[in-house]
Amino acid sequence: MNDPATGKRRRGPAPTEVGTLVGVRLRSDLLGALDALIANEPDPKPSRAEIIRRVLRERLE
Repeated sequence: MNDPATGKRRRGPAPTEVGTLVGVRLRSDLLGALDALIANEPDPKPSRAEIIRRVLRERLE
């Protein structure tokens, strides 16, 4: 995919959806709990970002 501003090829995968990036730092205990949730998911394992979106979506419903 080419960047319209520069005409150069972008690195990485194409964005999957439009949204606002929210950067979050997690302590090791929370990160461990997050990774434990991922370990209990069937293959293909979701990313940390996807698990965070799922937990947030469930909590807000």
